[in-house]
Amino acid sequence: MAKNDTKLMLTLRTAMTDMTRVGAVSKQTMRDFDDKYFPELHNKGPDSIRALRDRECVSQAAFANHLGVSTGLVSKWERGEKRPSGPSLKLLDLVARKGLAALL
Repeated sequence: MAKNDTKLMLTLRTAMTDMTRVGAVSKQTMRDFDDKYFPELHNKGPDSIRALRDRECVSQAAFANHLGVSTGLVSKWERGEKRPSGPSLKLLDLVARKGLAALL
């Protein structure tokens, strides 16, 4: 999605949220809108995290530093002992789409 498209979608979502609060848009319609235009982030598996880090040509320590997590956590992600969630998952999605430079 282009920058202007993203801004437009966020503006539209804000308007729809307001309309939902006053009952002009049903909660189901709001959920359908979110599902279509703001898809849920898919959890990254160990192989995809390692491939992402390799693509960016950085060590686990450097990758962890950029994401604001510990090196041990990145290692556990890559071994499949833990799965990223919350902000970490969002950051991994951003890196996957735009590269590690997007976090600088």
